[in-house]
Amino acid sequence: MRNESNIQVIDRMVALLQGLAQHGHAGLKVLAVDAGLHSSTAHRILASLQQHGWVARDADGGYRLGSGLLRYASHAAREIDLRQLALPVMTALRDLTGETVNLTLRESDEVVYVERVISNRLMRVEQVIGSRAPLHVTAVGKLMLGEGVPEGCMDYARRTGLPAYTANTITNARQLCDVVRLVAGQGYAFDDEEAELGVGCIGVLVRDAGGNAVAGLSISAPRERRRDEWIEPLLASGREISMKLGYQGADASPSV
Repeated sequence: MRNESNIQVIDRMVALLQGLAQHGHAGLKVLAVDAGLHSSTAHRILASLQQHGWVARDADGGYRLGSGLLRYASHAAREIDLRQLALPVMTALRDLTGETVNLTLRESDEVVYVERVISNRLMRVEQVIGSRAPLHVTAVGKLMLGEGVPEGCMDYARRTGLPAYTANTITNARQLCDVVRLVAGQGYAFDDEEAELGVGCIGVLVRDAGGNAVAGLSISAPRERRRDEWIEPLLASGREISMKLGYQGADASPSV
């Protein structure tokens, strides 16, 4: 019964937000009628939404969508834009290599797979969209650890304890940070069966107009099929997506 009540509150909240999205600005009575709620119920829910910044109230007492909700919307829009910009490049890279191409974002101490273009081969690596992996076991994760302050890698190692996923996982903090410095200088990184036995990856970073690393682009394949000659087209694909996001910095990565 309590669960049903909680769901009912969410349904009422959504109805009020939908009314605000439709009207742009509205008073309590209008919103309550649109949502099919008593004014006192609508007022309580709107007051709670206002506390979280999802709804704002004007000087005349009317309501509008708040900046807190708009921030969530802007984050979602950026991710959608990134995926739309990246997909044609990812598809071309998949067609060139014949292997699965992934787009990942960093969330705290993990990478999250947000888009993929799957290999057409019968034996292939297939990451599930929405799945996560620790930074230290992935190619792009190592590159992401190289961004920011120099002590960031060691802080990550202390914070996570560097759990092992396979016998190849780097579990020594100093060794990991040495690898992170190396890959940061060369602009690409490998996963040599560190997250899963039999799987090898190559990764690069994607940057926005400000030069910030906003995503990772990687090729995943059975380890015996991974090829070093994919590095150059992968770097070029990362640059192409970065340029679509407004990045104009010079490529500092050496030729391979």
